[in-house]
Amino acid sequence: MEKKISIIGSGFSSLAASCYLAKAGYEVEVYEKNSTIGGRARQYKREGFTFDMGPTWYWMPDVFEKFFSDFNKKPSDYYQLHKLTPAYQVYFDVLDSITIPGSLEEIYEVFEKEEKGSSKHLKSFLKSAEYNYKASINDLVYKPGISPLELITPVTIGKITQFFSTIRKQVRKKIKSKKLIQILEFPVLFLGAKPSNTPAFYNFMNYADFSLGTWHPEEGMYKVIEAMVSLAVSLGVQFKTNATVEEISVTSIGEANGLIIDGDFVASDVILSGADYHHTETLLPKAFKQYSEKYWEKKVFAPSSLLFYVGFSKKLQNVCHHTLFFDTDFDAHAKTIYDHPSWPKEPLFYASFPSVTDGSFAPTNKEAATFLIPLAPGIEDTQEIREEYFNIIIERLEKLTQQSLKELIIFKESYCVNDFIDDYNSYKGNAYGLANILTQTAFLRPKIKSKKVKNLFFTGQLTVPGPGVPPSLISGKIASDLIIKNHPI
Repeated sequence: MEKKISIIGSGFSSLAASCYLAKAGYEVEVYEKNSTIGGRARQYKREGFTFDMGPTWYWMPDVFEKFFSDFNKKPSDYYQLHKLTPAYQVYFDVLDSITIPGSLEEIYEVFEKEEKGSSKHLKSFLKSAEYNYKASINDLVYKPGISPLELITPVTIGKITQFFSTIRKQVRKKIKSKKLIQILEFPVLFLGAKPSNTPAFYNFMNYADFSLGTWHPEEGMYKVIEAMVSLAVSLGVQFKTNATVEEISVTSIGEANGLIIDGDFVASDVILSGADYHHTETLLPKAFKQYSEKYWEKKVFAPSSLLFYVGFSKKLQNVCHHTLFFDTDFDAHAKTIYDHPSWPKEPLFYASFPSVTDGSFAPTNKEAATFLIPLAPGIEDTQEIREEYFNIIIERLEKLTQQSLKELIIFKESYCVNDFIDDYNSYKGNAYGLANILTQTAFLRPKIKSKKVKNLFFTGQLTVPGPGVPPSLISGKIASDLIIKNHPI
């Protein structure tokens, strides 16, 4: 007999899970509170400009390939990928930047030019990173986070010291150039933690960066969402938008049996939530919550963000598709995120100019730009503060790239803590979930299978394996595997 699975939310993890479950023969329906599918990876269009509202980086292409291959498909069946050359640019001062090329040999040359002998150390570092990446992607990250024994493998036993050292220590052991250090430490920001708190084993992100490269799907990351929706629909998944889940119905014996959506009861055999984990538990009767407010308060969260989507009337100079601005103190900014939640005085920021390489993002001879400042979750968010910080980064951008920009702005739209809460029910308005630090790794993260409610499961960046788009795809597979195992048809 066919079993009905109701999925809350339509981000990457939910979409991945919906495909696997539909393929396995379940009746699958996805409920999304917003008007469009995609969760944080929605799209914003205005006056001929297009913006990816959430993720803009396409890293770890092998994870996407593995996902689609599970359905005898390829990414190219749905969207066209281009490797970015250069991959990205990092600014340190006025017209002082390092551009990371698209090939490894060229990257070695860039390092050697900046610091003699550094390429030798980079090669050794990347050899270790490649080993860790392959061990993680082929095995570790696909574990369900049920038992600490999942982490005990010949690989992890051999690399045990890397779990008790940090990326920062590993990077700074041999490389002395401050610029190169910042470039090597930057990829762990995708894990939502400081380099000083991130286990050295996670250097596999540097392999993803330099060896696998930075890619761009034509027309943006939303094309990946559209691809997954197309695949899901072909497998029989049904989608309902503008559908707000008000309650998870639980029987007296602790079994989830449906959802209350806009006042109506929707019977379900299994519930899978890809929505914010903390929010999902507020939909349950108090007795069936696994984690208290105190539990969540003690967790280290990845940052929130202040984002700006800006249309410029002319093409910009001296910028790349992905451009990072590290001209201020990284550690001082990090302290305002993780140690003393507050607005940074001199924020680092990131800018995406996709129209540099993809004409679909902006009208001819104009530029689409997305700016991002990482922030502590839960801090005060007002329009006045947003405006203040927009002026800070635009003035910095003008100075660093030596061009006048303010008069070129056609429009700007902002997105910050309050919007993450309103649109995604995000805990304290976080953007990236739980930070991947040692005490929040694998079995130490919130569980995919509820310990208190039968038939209730979770997926996404607050559970295993962690934040980021590729981990979210993997989380969807892990959750679907557990459902199939526990609730066979």
